[in-house]
Formats: sequence, structure tokens, C-alpha cells
Amino acid sequence: MLKEKLLPFLERYNELTTLLSDPNVSSDIKKMTALSKEQSSLEAIKEKTVEYLSTLEQIDDNKLLFNDEELGELAKEELKILEPRKEELEVEIKHLLLPTDPNDDRNIFLEIRAGTGGDEAAIFSADLFKAYLRYAENRGWKVEIVSLSEGVLSGYKEVIALIRGQGAFSRLKYEGGVHRVQRVPLTEAQGRVHTSAVTVAVMPEVDDVEIDINANDLKIDVMRSGGNGGQSVNTTDSAVRITHLPSGIVVVNQDGKSQHKNKDAAMKILKAKLYDLEMQERNAKESEARKQQVGSGDRSARIRTYNYPQNRITDHRVGLTLYRLDAIMEGGLFDEVIDPINTHYQAELMKEANF
Repeated sequence: MLKEKLLPFLERYNELTTLLSDPNVSSDIKKMTALSKEQSSLEAIKEKTVEYLSTLEQIDDNKLLFNDEELGELAKEELKILEPRKEELEVEIKHLLLPTDPNDDRNIFLEIRAGTGGDEAAIFSADLFKAYLRYAENRGWKVEIVSLSEGVLSGYKEVIALIRGQGAFSRLKYEGGVHRVQRVPLTEAQGRVHTSAVTVAVMPEVDDVEIDINANDLKIDVMRSGGNGGQSVNTTDSAVRITHLPSGIVVVNQDGKSQHKNKDAAMKILKAKLYDLEMQERNAKESEARKQQVGSGDRSARIRTYNYPQNRITDHRVGLTLYRLDAIMEGGLFDEVIDPINTHYQAELMKEANF
């Protein structure tokens, strides 16, 4: 029963209250900080538990009054309020009991790459990135482009951005995967609907202390920045390519005019990729999900389809279809897609937790 699962949390919270009032603990700043942090993490579940146990008690008390001539009807009316509240509390508590993702509060690196479809895939990479940019602006997040490789007609062969903001990873962590687009390309003169694909990867930003990289494992090349011409092309050897030899991961950065800044940006991206790889290896399920998430850019590995002729966006993982593609892309209204997906994965976690 849920009640039995909750009692240890309440007992631990009360135990922490006692410990924090102990003079021996209050004089030890490090220990007091750790215990205070633990108690703070239990605050929400403690409050819901107290209300839930009180609601259960009130329900039992009212049921005992069913046959009372004076209070029977009043007890039945009270139950009409208490029973639904009990169900609401059970849902709220189950969400609180789900294991939390330690990366949920982190900033993220969002990587979008053109896959199948040539120039049209690069054009859609730019369109998709701009839609995510609007979404980030709507949520008050800050976006910094750290790497950009341009294609034709303002398209992006690859773009990597650092998104800073509360809950960035928790909101976007399920966006990784192959995104397929169906529309008449700007490069198509015949007016024929074309299918192309891009890959999206979402990686949490990590601190330097979390990833230890051996300098001997790195091959760092400095080269001249490339571009499409014009004043933006850097004519100095400031572009940096870092190859992590054990994993084979390659990161190139050429956006800045400073070799030092390009190297720093490339190292940040490399650390995020290595951390992401480490997370895969720790959990076989996550590793398999990650394999499905990134794929190869082939249209058959899609997680979502953007059909412009039908103004339709479909997420194939949860069977969600909305005929509001224009509004979602132009207004960055991804919550309409993200909320059902997050709800789906929370439900899956509840199944695994036997709720």
C-alpha cells in the first residue's frame, strides 16, 4: 500500500528535525548543511504525506458515521470531497516518489545536424533550430551558439547551442532523435513534396570536475576557418578540431576569431559528449534509448514528422498528432508536444516503480 511506502519518509523527516536541533550537529557546519539539504529534499513529500494520512483518517471517521441519524448525511457529503482529494493526493505523491533525473536542472547543449535530404535537410535544420530558439525565449532561457556550419539558402549543416535556464534539460531531454520533414523544398522547382531528416541531440552541460580528460588522449588540430565567403570568413588559423582518441569523438569549432576561445568551446562540447557517453554506459536502458535517439539521420529512424502540406506534426513515440505545425514552429509552442511526451515517460516510470 502507498501508506506503507510513505511512512519511512515521514520518519526520516522527523529524525532529521531532531538531529538538526542537536548542539553537536549545529556546531558542525558541513554536517548541518548536508542534513538541512536532505530535509529540504523531503519537504514536499512530507507535506503531501501528512495531508494524505489525515485524509485517510477523515474518510475512515466519516464512514463510521454512515448509520448515525444526525450525522450520517453530513458524513456522506464530506466523503464526496474527501474521496476525490485522496485520489488527487495519490497521483501527486506518486509523481514525487519517482526517481529524479540528476541532470534535470542542468543547462544543455542542443545539437542539430542535417541528415538525409541534402540541402533541404540543412534548411530544415535552421528552421528547427529557430523554433527551439523561440521556445527558449518564451521560457526566459539564454541561448548561445557555440558552433555553426552553414549550408545553402541560410541552412545549417550543423548547429550546436548552449541553452541556459531553469529546467532546460528536463523539458528538452526527450527531443533527441531523428526529426523528419515533408514539404516542397525551396530548392525544388517542380513543386514536389520532398522528405528529408535531421538529427537532434540533447546533452547536459557538465562541470570540469565531473569529466577528467587525459591530455594524452586528445589530438588537437588547428586550421583555417571555412565559410561561404565575405567578411565573416576568418583568414587566420583559429579553427580547432579536437579528437578524443579512446572514444573517436571529434569536435570542430571555428565560430570565434580567437583560437583560444574556439578551443575552450570545443572542449566544453567534448566534455558534454563524453558525459553523455558515460551516462549510456552506466545504464543499459539509457544506452539503448540513446542509440535510438541519435540514429544515423536516416528517415526510417524517425521519432517525429513535420508535414507542411497538411500542417501536421506527429510524434511517433506516443502517437500524438496535431494540426498546428505552423503555430508550433513559428511561435515556438513546443509545450503542446513536449507535455504529452513527458507525461508518457512519467507513466512508464510509474509502471516500473509498481505504482
